[in-house]
Amino acid sequence: MSKIKLLLDVVSDMRSLADSIQAVCDAMVENEPTDADKKPAPAKETEEKRPAKPEVKEVKLEDVRAVLAEKSQAGMTAKVREIIQKYGATKLSEIEPKHYAAILKDAEGLIDG
Repeated sequence: MSKIKLLLDVVSDMRSLADSIQAVCDAMVENEPTDADKKPAPAKETEEKRPAKPEVKEVKLEDVRAVLAEKSQAGMTAKVREIIQKYGATKLSEIEPKHYAAILKDAEGLIDG
């Protein structure tokens, strides 16, 4: 392998590491409680009780980035790249939000080894 190829690989790995660090920082900032989180919402007693609808939680880019960063830091960077490429992208920010839930499911299946 040429020295230039090795240097390009190092640069790519450093960019990946920087993305992972950014994802961890974003996740830490998101998890800090805000004033709105501390106050419980007042319950409306006048509303009739209706059967609970199953809520579909919207998966955010930051959530996916945090999970993939964790997997990458655990030594599964190549597998994380494969997941991103599976959805036709070279980086996570290029993937459409409709695929985020599927990416999380794929990431849960990753096993180091």
